Amino acid sequence: MARREKDTRLYDILGVNPEANDAELKKAYRKMAMKYHPDKNPDSGDKFKEISFAYDVLSDPEKRSTYDRYGEKGLREGAGGGGSGFDADLFSQIFGGGLFGGFGSSFADGGGRSRRQQKKGGDLTHDLKVSLRDLYNGRTARLQVTRNAICTACKGKGAKSGATRPCNACDGNGVRIFLRQIGIGMIQQVRAKCSDCNGEGVVIRERDRCRGCQGRKVVKQNKKIEVHVDKGMTDGQKISFRGEGDQEPDGEPGDVFITLRLTKHDMFHRQGNDLHIQKSVSLPEALCGCAFNIVHLDERQLLVNTCEGQVITPGSQFVIEGEGMPHYRSPFEKGNLLVKFDVVFPPNGFQSAAQLKVLESHLPPRLTPAATASGLGEDTEEVVLLEFDKEAHGRSRHSSSSHRAAYRGAGSDEEDDDDQPTVSCAQQ
Repeated sequence: MARREKDTRLYDILGVNPEANDAELKKAYRKMAMKYHPDKNPDSGDKFKEISFAYDVLSDPEKRSTYDRYGEKGLREGAGGGGSGFDADLFSQIFGGGLFGGFGSSFADGGGRSRRQQKKGGDLTHDLKVSLRDLYNGRTARLQVTRNAICTACKGKGAKSGATRPCNACDGNGVRIFLRQIGIGMIQQVRAKCSDCNGEGVVIRERDRCRGCQGRKVVKQNKKIEVHVDKGMTDGQKISFRGEGDQEPDGEPGDVFITLRLTKHDMFHRQGNDLHIQKSVSLPEALCGCAFNIVHLDERQLLVNTCEGQVITPGSQFVIEGEGMPHYRSPFEKGNLLVKFDVVFPPNGFQSAAQLKVLESHLPPRLTPAATASGLGEDTEEVVLLEFDKEAHGRSRHSSSSHRAAYRGAGSDEEDDDDQPTVSCAQQ
């Protein structure tokens, strides 16, 4: 089968080489996006879409791996296997993991000993606390992770050259195959990692083990990574660093995944690309208008004025357009800032009778009840409206229940109807 020529068009779009790490990709993308963003260069919309597509693919470890192996055609077809011809590597990926009892891997190798899957080092995860200010303005953080690195003393062999031998238990395959009966006349073939060699396929005598790694082939290493938090990123979003995880001899290194964890802000609350704040105003401000300052997340001072004659009611919400969060990967676009108002009323008894008359003269007239206007009727009873105290009300109900119980205990024939439903009848 003819060897495929590697597709590097997406790397060329960003102006990086195919070995570029995540930090280099992000730096190149930001530079190109700033240059060709439609807000700055209206005629470069198609170019900007190409740049965004290239970064979307190359910043995702799974998509990038597929693209590196199969090119853009492979991305469109799902795994690069939609064309004509037989791809042994792809076939091995599908069948080599033990599907159909391991026959697929033998077939892919042309018969004989089944080929072991290439190992991959473990992925590392780390949480990074970020503030809302970080997500608004962007930030660069430096972290240190501890990973497994290939031992330089033995170059990942675990021993000096020639001191290893194939494992007899698994015949050097790293896996052992067992037959297990799962029913009458039904046998299942099970593949398991060899316990004698820990899946390595080779064993090392104790005296021949490398002193640097004690035969483990890897050593612990502190790795510093630089995390670029872009404007508009969200809580829980992951930033990946391809190949920066645990290293594996004769295999592919794992990845590092940084998860952003947003801390609570004292004033701003985020919902999508919008920001929300709560603002308390006095009753005169609610009725007559007000002005106040907002210190934004980038330290800008916003002077906010309500419209003249506009009444602010408790719980009402107003919007300042374009002052929300920047959009991720489109930082020139922003959401909105929403302000929810809470009206603080004066305390009871604050106004004197004279003050109330003056206040009332500036307000719409009060509605007068019909009974007050025409005098009390024969069946009218005047009552007083008091402020409700939930705790006191609960004690009062408990006391009433106790009195009724004591009354019944004294010989009353009154039936307990506390649990009976109350029925209101309309007057005929």
